[in-house]
Amino acid sequence: MSVPRSMDKSSALEYINQMFPTEASLSGVEPLMQKIHGEIRRVDASILGAVRQQSNSGTKAKEDLAAATRAVEELMYKIREIKNKAEQSETMVQEICRDIKKLDFAKKHITTTITALHRLTMLVSAVEQLQVMASKRQYKEAAAQLEAVNQLCSHFEAYRDVPKITELREKFKNIKQILKSHVFSDFSSLGTGKETEETNLLQQLSDACLVVDALEPSVREELVKIFCNRELTSYRQIFEGAELAKLDKTERRYAWIKRRLRTNEEIWKIFPSSWHVPYLLCIQFCKLTRTQLEEILDNMKEKPDVGTLLLALQRTLEFEEELAEKFGGSSPAKETNHDTDDTERGPNFSQAVSDIKKKYEKKLAANQGSGTDETDGLKEFSVPGAGFNFRGIISSCFEPHLNVYVELEEKTLMDHLEKLVQEETWDTEEGSQTNILSSSMQVFLIIRRSLKRCSALTKNQTLFNLFKVFQKILKAYATKLFARLPKGGTGIVAAATGTDGQIKTSEKDERMICYIVNTAEYCHKTSGELAENIAKVIEPVFADKVDMSEVQDEYSAVITKSLITLVQGLETKFDIEMAAMTRVLWATLESVGDQSEYVNGINTIITSSIPILGTLLSPIYFQFFLDKLASSLGPRFYQNIFKCKQISETGAQQMLLDTQAVKTILLEVPSLAKQTSGAANYSKYVSREMSKAEALLKGLKKADQQTILDDFNKHGPSIKHPSMASAVTIAPALPAVPAISSPATSAVAASREDVLARAAALGRGAATTGFKRFLALTEAAKDRKDGPFRKLFNP
Repeated sequence: MSVPRSMDKSSALEYINQMFPTEASLSGVEPLMQKIHGEIRRVDASILGAVRQQSNSGTKAKEDLAAATRAVEELMYKIREIKNKAEQSETMVQEICRDIKKLDFAKKHITTTITALHRLTMLVSAVEQLQVMASKRQYKEAAAQLEAVNQLCSHFEAYRDVPKITELREKFKNIKQILKSHVFSDFSSLGTGKETEETNLLQQLSDACLVVDALEPSVREELVKIFCNRELTSYRQIFEGAELAKLDKTERRYAWIKRRLRTNEEIWKIFPSSWHVPYLLCIQFCKLTRTQLEEILDNMKEKPDVGTLLLALQRTLEFEEELAEKFGGSSPAKETNHDTDDTERGPNFSQAVSDIKKKYEKKLAANQGSGTDETDGLKEFSVPGAGFNFRGIISSCFEPHLNVYVELEEKTLMDHLEKLVQEETWDTEEGSQTNILSSSMQVFLIIRRSLKRCSALTKNQTLFNLFKVFQKILKAYATKLFARLPKGGTGIVAAATGTDGQIKTSEKDERMICYIVNTAEYCHKTSGELAENIAKVIEPVFADKVDMSEVQDEYSAVITKSLITLVQGLETKFDIEMAAMTRVLWATLESVGDQSEYVNGINTIITSSIPILGTLLSPIYFQFFLDKLASSLGPRFYQNIFKCKQISETGAQQMLLDTQAVKTILLEVPSLAKQTSGAANYSKYVSREMSKAEALLKGLKKADQQTILDDFNKHGPSIKHPSMASAVTIAPALPAVPAISSPATSAVAASREDVLARAAALGRGAATTGFKRFLALTEAAKDRKDGPFRKLFNP
């Protein structure tokens, strides 16, 4: 057993007690002690060996450190030696290369100098050669030489201050000026006839163009401008004269330029295509022509002749279109086609304006002869890539003077409208599926034709002015439709007979009114479409101003008035039956029989008129008609009961039967017209109004009515009943009764109906107690929250 090498006192005691727990075990102490002494000796020997080894290691470490220090010192010494040798080597290299750099710089400068002197020699020689070429007008060679001199001069931009270079540049400038002078001088003979005498002149001028291209761009622009101005000098002289400076000679202007281009085609081939000489000449021609035409139009003492004005405008537009097609413009015929009957300028363009000419002045044939064989004169002068817009360059000057055209269009359209209205049969054509008047379609047809003519001429202010004319025409047509509606009786006789304001309509009149309604609806819709189409065609600046709302309002008013006229016409027919109802001897009837004759008359009126109206009117307008009819006939029948005199018990029963029959007749109106959709409100209103009449007849006899009215007339003025006016629901506004004309009589009638309605609601017992009893009952009942009288005050 090993002994722990380190332990405290208590641990030693525990160890001993553990090793020798009993007295008998003490016999092993001696062997243990010997073992411990042996372990001590072994440890001491180990310690001594470690100390000796450590002593030897420290000595060796010092020796190693000293050796490393010596090695570092030797290394530093060697590095210093290498650095010194490197510095010595660099100094030697610099000394060797110094002379080489000097030689290199010298070589570079010598090379540059030799090159510059060589180029200078070439420049001097080229300038001298160019001077000789310029003096001899050797344009082809001079053009190439100009390019060479320009390139050589570019190498001496940095030597501008050198006197010799300055001298050469000035000399070169003078030579170019001489070349320009010679070229311009030679070109002055072009077109004078010398090209036919001197066969080499055209070739010389063609070579001269090469020189112009080699010179500054401004030289070419100046030459082309001078050439165009010279070409147009004769044009200016010819058409500023008194004979041709007229509007009717406009076509000859365009014939002149086309003839000029065609005649000089071979001569002008000397110009490079990149110069666009015909193109630029046409631009100058158009600008000059516009100026001259503006002067002609502005200096006219009177308004221009419409036919002549339009013909000149037409030829101008044709010429502009031809130029646009030949010089890179796009054709408007390729633009979007709107519903304006092919308003684009195409084959129909000439015909459209020619029609105007023939129609208005009959002079077209005399002015069409000249220049027609030159239509294709510009087709061989197409210049790809040129982008000038020729459309409107001349024709826009006509715009301020086209009022006469608009005025003439307005007069023509008005004349057409009057003729169409006079020839209108106010009936639809046989086999027609539209139920509209043919004159309306013709009106829009002539408007579209007018739009086609105008849009072929202009899409600016003139077209907008014409649009205003269209508005005026359509409003005038609406007035014509309105005037055709049947009117009420007027005059002293009508007033004396009580027919003032009544409208009498026959079956033919009713059909005509339906046609007017449908026609007004068609015009309302089509005028909106017309405005949309014009807005697409007209210039955008005017598009937002194109609005037909005022015109559409006019036709909406025609529709409303027409439908009201239909209702008033039926009301007038019912007058006879309503009068017949009041003439029945209701007090002497002995028995209740079939429905009365006036009811049969009402039925005849309804069955003869309603099916036609239902067939001709659209559902929406028939519904409007029904609403007006219900608000008229129901309350009117109720009111007419009060006009009947002395109704007996039997008479009241017969009238109740008639009322129910009339109610049935009115409720069958939608079915009779075969238009039942949306008739629920109508049926509900008719039932409500006719139920008032039924309640009145069920609750009050004529004798009772008279007793109450007599008592009311006697005591009414002295009785103040605050709830009287508001206690009973008043029926919708009724047609004025002819016999009642003053406010006082109207008030009496209203009071009379109010009193009788109250009495009817209370029942027959009210009549036996008198008017005072009636007022007492109503006064006591008005504040009650329930009971049979509550509905009298709160319906």
